[in-house]
This record gives sequence, C-alpha cells and structure tokens, in this order.
Amino acid sequence: MLSLQSDSSQRWLIHVDQHLDELLIDHAHCERKAASTAMNLMNAYTENRELCRQMKRIVEEELEHFEMVLAILDRRGVPFRRIPSGPYGKKLTQLIQPEEPQRAVDRLLVASLIEARSCERFRLLAQQVETREPELSEFYAGLFESEARHHTTYVQLAEDFQPRDLVKNRLHQLSEKESQIISEGSTLPRMHS
Repeated sequence: MLSLQSDSSQRWLIHVDQHLDELLIDHAHCERKAASTAMNLMNAYTENRELCRQMKRIVEEELEHFEMVLAILDRRGVPFRRIPSGPYGKKLTQLIQPEEPQRAVDRLLVASLIEARSCERFRLLAQQVETREPELSEFYAGLFESEARHHTTYVQLAEDFQPRDLVKNRLHQLSEKESQIISEGSTLPRMHS
C-alpha cells in the first residue's frame, strides 16, 4: 500500500523514543515543509486544476497538523525552535530529474514516499508510546490515515504527467533509493533519520 521497500529499524525507534521532545520539534518542521512542498507544486503546475485542488487540501491538512504539533509542544513546555534537518529529504530531492515531465513525476513521487515513510513511522510511534504517553499515541495513530491518503494522492497525480506503468516503474526505482537512504540513518533524532 505505501510503496516502501523496507521497514524502519528498531534502532530508529529506540533513538527517537529517547528524544521525544526533539522529535516533536522536528515533526512540526516536517508538517510545515510538507505544506510548503504542496504549495510549491501548486505554483509550478498551476495549469493542472486537479493538482491545484488536491494541493490546496494537503496544504490545509499539513498546516492543521503543524498547529496540532505546536499545541502538544506547548502542553509539554517545549519551546519550538529551529533545529538542523536530517539528510533524508535533501538526499531524496537530489534524485529528482531536471527535465519535464519527468521532473513533475519525480517531485510528486518523492513527496509520496516521504508521506509513506511518515505514515509508517507514525504507526510505530503510536505503538511505542501507547502505555506511557496515551495522548501522544492517540495523536500519532490519528495521523496515519491522512498521511496514507496524501501518499496515494501524490502517486495518482503523477499519472497526469506520464502513463501509469512508467509512474509505477519510477516509483519502484525511487522507493529502492529511499530504502537505501533510510537504512543509512542519521545520528539526529528525526522523523526521517
């Protein structure tokens, strides 16, 4: 369903579990970046009305999630601040081909893979903190559905730019690369480390 070719490691889960407050700060930044990505796609492909409609919906949902994470940080007494990004997003973005229409397809599929990984990790986090942090567990479990829907939306929109079989092949290629990137990990406790 999520087009991922690997599961998150136990190492990642243990690492972020030990740094939940920093993970929440990173999560807020991820939601803000996801809204920005959708807005950038809307600006780049303005003539595609369906894409613009779907991106508007995603922007609204991602900004709502951003506000929800900020509220959790406030309740925990954790100030929201800038933190260094992990390498995941940058490495994925470097895979985007420069020429259209492949650029559009790759941009949409990279966004879909980020959403898919978020979805998988939200489920893991919800299970990990369920007994000691029920509010956080419920929050992460509640995000699963929208992230899965965003993943699917991005893949479907890519099919507006190229035939389905080409999109599926490219998604498979990018998913392979995403799996390699995620296996390299990062020392930072990040949603996509």
